[in-house]
Amino acid sequence: MKIKCTKIASVTKNAHLPSEVSVTSDFKPESGLLLVVEVLEDKKIYNQLELVSGRLSTLKKGDILAVALGNRKALKGFVGKIPEQLAVGHTIHILNIGGVAGICTSENLKEVGHALSVKVLGAITEGKKVLTIKAFKTFEPHSTLASKIPLIVVSGTCMNVGKTTVACETIKALSQKGFTVAAAKLTGIAALRDTENMKDYGASWSVSFLDAGFTSTVQNESEGVAITKGAIDHLSQYKPDVIVIEFGDGVFGEYGVMEILKDPEIQKNMGAHLGCAHDPMGATKLAEVCEQIGAPLTLISGPVTDNEVGVNFIKKFLNLPALNALTQPQDLFNHLSLPCLKQ
Repeated sequence: MKIKCTKIASVTKNAHLPSEVSVTSDFKPESGLLLVVEVLEDKKIYNQLELVSGRLSTLKKGDILAVALGNRKALKGFVGKIPEQLAVGHTIHILNIGGVAGICTSENLKEVGHALSVKVLGAITEGKKVLTIKAFKTFEPHSTLASKIPLIVVSGTCMNVGKTTVACETIKALSQKGFTVAAAKLTGIAALRDTENMKDYGASWSVSFLDAGFTSTVQNESEGVAITKGAIDHLSQYKPDVIVIEFGDGVFGEYGVMEILKDPEIQKNMGAHLGCAHDPMGATKLAEVCEQIGAPLTLISGPVTDNEVGVNFIKKFLNLPALNALTQPQDLFNHLSLPCLKQ
């Protein structure tokens, strides 16, 4: 049976799906399973889908989508999981703008409303094979790290604390100074927006965990370290001067950031670690934890540095530079004490 999709979600990008796909009713739910679903309702907020082109498209009742199964545990957004049982006709939910779908179990109604309901029409096939995004991965997770390229790592207390802004402003400053930059987002849930922004700001190459075949790093914490090492080694083949890595969500979140930051091989390659926080309490704990695990912060950025209240606190009590990526990009660049940046 063939179905024509009206919208193809960005989570499927590496599959290069045509608008008309073959589907089957014979499948079992698993991470990354490619599905065709029908939108069952209209929504007023959080109602857009990021397409494979990167464009955001408003979803309407009756739209036929190509999506992929996955898990999400967002502090500000949806919590959802891959269902244990799934069949044609069942209702599931769109969990993020990238088109990761699952059963929503909790939601921040004020910020995102309820999760958009969709009906399963079938699993996408090629010949007799049911497709998952793992079949289209562009790099393999690695158990050990071969690369010696210096890393600039960006982490934070939680989602929406300015990590992508800090990463992108760092990339821009580096590239404008003549450095060749590769970039990656290696924890979170699949979407193109952040890695495409990294390219817009000057990264020559960018990848995410999606390129390793994962719709998210929730419940894949044990894989997170291997995904990170695989991404670093993959980007290193292009011989960049530096690799900028953003870890989505927070160090204490559900996406495996802590395990990655604890890894000795990754720590050895860290030339700088930029921490992002909303407030002084968050900045204090972030600095404390990162010091304890062997990945000390080089500086603190994010909303806590929006004015002198947070800046003065960080300087006085944490003895760290406090630099706002939007208003002080040059100062932030000057504090990146990597050997490769010394001219």
